Amino acid sequence: MLEKGWAMSRKVLGDKGEDIAAEYLCSLGWEILDRNWRCPSGELDIVAAEPSGGGTVVFCEVKTRRRLHGQLPVLPLEAVTERKVAKLRELALDWLRATECHVKHLRIDAVGVIVGSDGLPTIQHRRGIGA
Repeated sequence: MLEKGWAMSRKVLGDKGEDIAAEYLCSLGWEILDRNWRCPSGELDIVAAEPSGGGTVVFCEVKTRRRLHGQLPVLPLEAVTERKVAKLRELALDWLRATECHVKHLRIDAVGVIVGSDGLPTIQHRRGIGA
């Protein structure tokens, strides 16, 4: 939970959203392999192993939005465009090369976090985006 009415910068909100998304994925039994992995091409928010996925490594894009006075300008997952998915594919391959990780399956997911005015988050999880 975030502090009610807490005014936060975009960066702080994004960081909190990524923390919430990581906690959510861990609650599903997933193992976080990497967070905020950077290379010259960009950044991956979360890389996780899905235990029930038969060796699936999941590259998660996290988008966080604030709901102010009951209004939400854009749903978080609407911000994950086809162009962003293409970039995530490129970054996933960069991560695999850099870590020399051998995986059976990989997938790209998006996790949306909406922080209400009460400070409580709502989580949306879309699996296999751009598949």
